[in-house]
Amino acid sequence: MARQGNIKISSENMMPIIKKWLYSEKDIFLREIVANASDAITKLKKLVSLGEAQEEGAYKITVTTDEKAGTLTVEDNGIGMTEEEVETYITQIAFSGAADFLEKYEKAGGEGIIGHFGLGFYSAYMVSDNIEIFTKSYKDGAQGVHWESDGESTYTIDACDKETRGTKIVMHIAEEEKEFLKSGRIRELLDKYCSFMPYEIYLDPKGEEDKPVNTPLPLYAKQPKECTEEEYKTFYRETFRDYEEPLFWIHLNMEYPFRVKGILYFPKVRKKVELERGKVKLYCNQVYIADNIKEVIPEFLMLLNGVIDCPDIPLNVSRSFLQNDRQVQKIAKYITKKVADALCDLFRNDRAKYEACWQDLATFVKFGCIKDEEFYKKVKDIIIYKNLAGEYRPIESFFGEEVSAEDAKNGKEPQAVYYVSDENKQAQYIAMFKEAGLDAIRCDTYIDPHFISYLEYKAPTRVRFLRIDADIAGALKEEGEEDKAILDLFQEALKEKKITVKTEKLKNAAVPAVVNVSEFMRRMSEMNNFYGIDAAEQEITLVVNSSCEAVRMIKDAGEEQKKAAINYIYLLALMNYRPLKPEELADFTAASTAFMREYLKKN
Repeated sequence: MARQGNIKISSENMMPIIKKWLYSEKDIFLREIVANASDAITKLKKLVSLGEAQEEGAYKITVTTDEKAGTLTVEDNGIGMTEEEVETYITQIAFSGAADFLEKYEKAGGEGIIGHFGLGFYSAYMVSDNIEIFTKSYKDGAQGVHWESDGESTYTIDACDKETRGTKIVMHIAEEEKEFLKSGRIRELLDKYCSFMPYEIYLDPKGEEDKPVNTPLPLYAKQPKECTEEEYKTFYRETFRDYEEPLFWIHLNMEYPFRVKGILYFPKVRKKVELERGKVKLYCNQVYIADNIKEVIPEFLMLLNGVIDCPDIPLNVSRSFLQNDRQVQKIAKYITKKVADALCDLFRNDRAKYEACWQDLATFVKFGCIKDEEFYKKVKDIIIYKNLAGEYRPIESFFGEEVSAEDAKNGKEPQAVYYVSDENKQAQYIAMFKEAGLDAIRCDTYIDPHFISYLEYKAPTRVRFLRIDADIAGALKEEGEEDKAILDLFQEALKEKKITVKTEKLKNAAVPAVVNVSEFMRRMSEMNNFYGIDAAEQEITLVVNSSCEAVRMIKDAGEEQKKAAINYIYLLALMNYRPLKPEELADFTAASTAFMREYLKKN
């Protein structure tokens, strides 16, 4: 017969899990131990403010390495613990000292309390064979307490003669973890996890000249009006080790309905690779959590550098919690809104600076639009592109009127906006556009092919984008009939080239022919290349200009001269479209030499 019973979880069951699996990186133990020390001081400060404790000297945390003894020690002069509290908060792993304190002093406010003492403390066993606690409560007449355990199922606890209030954690570092006895290594970790901890932290202090290794009042924790431009730049250099000045920054300072403080910097882009990722450091009450947490910080904002402190986000929390937490979602939306507002303000109030920064901002803004619908709605009017004259204009100023459903049925297409992707390769087309008084935009960032497709998706009845070489005949042709004789000559001479030939009367009579490529097919080919898929060579159309005198003269030439001239015109047009292949270049060189010889004979 089946029996029912209670599942029991003992410390023997829990400790291996805590020691091995609680944290993804073992060096995070130092953050947890120092955060506990910070909590202890914060609790004491609260009691002092309530008149329940006496203040005794400056608050501080001391971290000491001792390679000879094999110990790493963290000591604070905070609230301390009685023997009963040690039994409760240390031996009952799941019990949170922070939660207990907050519950007791809820009405007085418990801001600044970071985490849970139990689990955070036991993280130290990831690197320690044995841990000792020496602690003394702030309470009058309190006796010092000594606790010790190797992290298995047993511990010892007794009195000690500790003279000052506070807690000292002595970690006996395991043989295979000796790196955590090196002062330099510990300094690295303190810089990573504790650089903005709210109380001064001293590493291996030697005397009165010692300086704290952290900044207890970081710039982002101040009111924006208290900060100078030079302080913002200094904070950027020191935090991100980037000595290139940022373009500008946004200071976040929200207290209600949630708490968020921070500074987001727009870095100057020096190399294309730097567009891929910045570093946004996330903190909780000035304690480092991680970089680039996309559940809190929208993905596109990770192109920036910044520091964000969200006290409402716990130190140790799962990604699934962050994904589903409404408060976290509100914080992400707030940050996005503040960034969009700052960009719009700069566009309206200092257009010259905005345009000067645009090359560095463009990828970030375009990526943000693609990734975030709300961001696009806020910034769509400040997205700018240079035209052929080198002047910036809002992209929507190039759009046409909306095409009605009825007009679309009758074949009317949205406004065509021509664009340049490579000024050198498309120089001939640009010259023809300028001569005809037509304009185009310059798409010169790697995200532009994706972004113009996104704009077509957002405004399908107002705009379609065509590269400047995609429909030259449609843009530059004059009214007139197709010259059938010229068409036949070119089709016959180039029949082995596997190209389409058409004739048009173009506005520029000096150009004998140009190459067109279908916009749709070219985009498909580029997309395949982007994803590493081999794409077939794009089919081209040779548009022969019947306005060109040299083209018209071909009709009266001899058979050999016709073939040579047509092949030469084809190669010229091809050369203005793309680099010639080796065999095409050899053909072009031979043809050029032949034409030069014939010209010199006649002269």
